[in-house]
Amino acid sequence: TCASLLDGLCKNGRLNEAVATFEDLEKKGFIPNIVIYNVIIDGLCEAGKLKDAANMFSKLLSRGLQPNCMTYSTMTKGLCKKGLLTQANQLLGKMEKHGCRPDQITYNTLIRGFLNNNEVRGALELIDVMTAKGFQADAETASLVFDLLS
Repeated sequence: TCASLLDGLCKNGRLNEAVATFEDLEKKGFIPNIVIYNVIIDGLCEAGKLKDAANMFSKLLSRGLQPNCMTYSTMTKGLCKKGLLTQANQLLGKMEKHGCRPDQITYNTLIRGFLNNNEVRGALELIDVMTAKGFQADAETASLVFDLLS
């Protein structure tokens, strides 16, 4: 499928080729779905191209598509990797507002982002929020907490 092709390009260091292919397909009348947008957004975030990822996010909205939980989680991860924790937290709020319930992976991504940026208080607050919303610590969360305490 198209998504698999683009994902393979992104994961093999050929992001520019993936984006060019995406744009060529659009020019030829192909209408990408949210899965394809998610692949491109993930590739851009992994490459640290957050501005381009944000533009792609805006583009999917302008095309009438709705971001899904994967879209939000991918953007959140990209923001955390760049240390943009305020924006990542704001995106978490938008995610919930638009009906995408954050999952364990989303919370762990945010917690890791806070810890990697020496924001222990923010990490602890997120753990409190996560548990208040009914999530139980999984192995990943436990590992993050252990790292916090060591």
